[in-house]
Formats: sequence, structure tokens, C-alpha cells
Amino acid sequence: MSATHPYAALTPEVILDAVETFGLRCTGALHALNSYENRVYRVETEQQGPVAAKFYRPERWSDATIREEHRFALELLEQEIPVVAPLVRVDGDTLAAHAGFRLALFPWQPGRVSELNLRAEREILGRYLGRLHRVGRSQRFQHRLTITVDGYGREAAEYILKNRFLPDYLEIPYRTLTEQLLEFIGARFEAIAPQQLRLHGDCHLGNLLWTEPRQDDGNEQARSVHIVDLDDCRTGPAMQDLWMLLSGSRADMEQQLGDILTGYIQFMDFDASELALLEPLRTLRLLHYSAWLARRWDDPAFPINFPWFNTPRYWEEQILHLREQLALLEEPPLAWRPD
Repeated sequence: MSATHPYAALTPEVILDAVETFGLRCTGALHALNSYENRVYRVETEQQGPVAAKFYRPERWSDATIREEHRFALELLEQEIPVVAPLVRVDGDTLAAHAGFRLALFPWQPGRVSELNLRAEREILGRYLGRLHRVGRSQRFQHRLTITVDGYGREAAEYILKNRFLPDYLEIPYRTLTEQLLEFIGARFEAIAPQQLRLHGDCHLGNLLWTEPRQDDGNEQARSVHIVDLDDCRTGPAMQDLWMLLSGSRADMEQQLGDILTGYIQFMDFDASELALLEPLRTLRLLHYSAWLARRWDDPAFPINFPWFNTPRYWEEQILHLREQLALLEEPPLAWRPD
């Protein structure tokens, strides 16, 4: 890692010393996990065994924004929603600072990532997301971001263009296409005016860890899920926490959605008009993801782990994906008929 990047100073000694500010004694064993936005390590301690130590990216979030994430996680945990929430220090805080880094510790949560091929898993997850959103609507975030067309899409496209990441021959096609997409998506959001909730915000399969029932149980319902990584929790429509769970053909996605919502509506109403936000939200994420990579390109971990980014082929394929999204935006939303 370049000596000029802030994370270059995050040495094993700094990591272990930081963890011990929580009153724990480290054994010296640590392992870096696959996390790029922040740096996360499995650290062995004498008192609690392994913990996950999360070092927040410098200058990304304010202390108030991070603490609001933590309070939301703890609020969900108090309602017996299986979120992996931060450990609380002796002084009552969840956020620590050491050697110029801000960090939090989390219980170590093993589990597997599921493709959600089982109806039982989809319904279980739907129930938990319904409960999460019910808590999420009970009050508002004061410091976290809100999903908007400007903040999630337009600023991303403008960053790519302003900083000249695109090859010259693709700038006009990219600009024209993103303007079309954002105008369409803006009109769709304005027409639906979805309810704004506190959300997980990044509810993809990798942030859902499943544990298996005992071998002698034989009950599919004994499976349980743990929801991790609220780093991107924000305000937005309920559909934001649902659409990333769907994949495959239109028929496949309708079946998956129906199973998830069967569990969801046991605890939380769902406005079917939000189904028309699925492809708009997918499109905004495509734009946002490219800009996220671009904004982090000075972090040496990114060119190493994302070598395919910022090549002519990547941008050509990105424009192709966005054109496909433009066509998908014209299609009718998925069908859902509550029982």
C-alpha cells in the first residue's frame, strides 16, 4: 500500500492496540477480511474469543453519522431482529478512536451466504425485513444519507464525467444515456412518492449470513439469518432492501418476491406501487457503483482487487448495461398478488 494513503498506517500493532482500548486483551492473532470501503479484521481476544474490528474509512462519515448507524443497529437488536450490532464500551460508547482511526467492535458471527433457493428462507427473511422496516418507520435519521435521484445517480454520473474516467469516444454516449435515464427515474420517483424509511440500504446476499439447524433437527424453519453491515444504512423506499434479493427470469423474480412479501406483510404493509421502483433503483446502483470505484481509485487496494475497472472494455460494457436498463424501465413492474 502506498505510504501516502491513510490506511498505510494501519499496522498490526495499531490494530491490536486499538482493540484493547475496549478493555479486551488480544492474543495477537488477526486476519484481514474482504472489506474495501473500510478495513475489517477478525481479531482473537482472550475474553470473548474472536471479534470483528471495523476501522472506518477516514473522512467518509462524521462521528454523528457513525453513531446513528450504531444506535439503529442496537435498536433493531433490542426488538430481537438478528442484526449484528456493535459492542458497547465500558463508557457506554460504541465508537472509539486510536492513532487517528475510528473503530467499532462487533461480535464474530459465522454463517454461510445463501442464494435463497428455498422458499422457507425467503419467507424467514421477509419476516425479518418487515420487522426491520417497521422499526425503521418509527423515527427518522438525522445524519444518514437519503436515497435520491440526484445524490445516488446524478452526482455519480457527473463525477465520472468531470474527472474524465471515460475514454473520449464514450463521453457523449455516456452523458446522453445517463441524462435519459435520470430524467425517466426522476419522473418515476415523483409519480410514486414512496414512503421514506430507515433502511439497511445495502441488503445483498453477502450481508445475510445463515446458520444451519442441528443435524438431528430436520426442521427447515430452524434455519436462522443474521443481518450484517449497516455501514450504508440510509433513508429510502422499502423496495431498496428487497430488489437486490431477486434474480433470474421475470417469473423467477415474481416467485421470489411473492415468498419474501408473504413473510414481510405479516409485520409491515407493503405499497405495491413501489414495485415500479425496482429497475430505477437497480439503475441508480449501477451509476453509484461506478462512481464509488472511481472515488476510491487512489486507495491501492482498489486497483489490485478491481483490475477490470477503468478500462475501455469496462466502460463499453457499462454503457451496454445502461442501455439495457433503459429498455427495462419501459417494461411493466413485477406482478404481486397478496393472498
